[in-house]
Amino acid sequence: MSALYPLKFKTIFKDKIWGGNKIKTYLHKDFGSLPNCGETWEIEADPGSTLIAGFNQELTEQKYLDKFNSGHLTDVLNKEDVKAGDVFFLPAGRVHTIGKGLLIAEIQQTSDITYRIYDFDRVDDKGNKRELHTEEALAAIDYKHYPEYKTQYQPKKDETVHLVSCPYFTTNLLDFTTGTTKDYSNLDSFVIYVCVEGVFTVKADGEEYPVKMGDCILLPKTINNVQLETTTGFKILESYIE
Repeated sequence: MSALYPLKFKTIFKDKIWGGNKIKTYLHKDFGSLPNCGETWEIEADPGSTLIAGFNQELTEQKYLDKFNSGHLTDVLNKEDVKAGDVFFLPAGRVHTIGKGLLIAEIQQTSDITYRIYDFDRVDDKGNKRELHTEEALAAIDYKHYPEYKTQYQPKKDETVHLVSCPYFTTNLLDFTTGTTKDYSNLDSFVIYVCVEGVFTVKADGEEYPVKMGDCILLPKTINNVQLETTTGFKILESYIE
């Protein structure tokens, strides 16, 4: 049986009504004839960009419905100004949407279930609005108000910085100006790297795997030690299961 080795993934492009061209112009990934590429499935932001995460006040289901039925749902949505490097953890049930001018790296479970509660009156190329999932969403929404929605962390160069942990995954930030080595011998999980800046090479078991901005690479559990080499520096998201 042949040994397991790092896996780089072929991008799957998703046409979205809210999509644009940043995936092509910034990540240099050609999504072909898709009119609006809003996502790439693999396995940063313009000035004034915003993101909606959660509510700006405590709600009940009835208060939520009152706002929804009166056409004033956006009044209770929490809008955040965002910049490159910001991190948001969005547990199941937290309402959210991505604003114009954002290019994000999203770490999530292998599930694409979306309950759409509002679509900003957008229409597709045929003039049709997308389906809303009002009833389905009622039992899933977290109506609580939280004092902070943005994940707070201290950026540091040339060391691993913890970002988020939950029962389903842990994600760290590696912002390195030079190369480094990683020892995963005590980790009972695969590891996924998502490169958000720069270029580097993964060296494992005598083989080399080049990685550039926008690439994702998965290290199987059987690979315990890797070298990450770079001449220009890199910034990557490191994710695994604990």
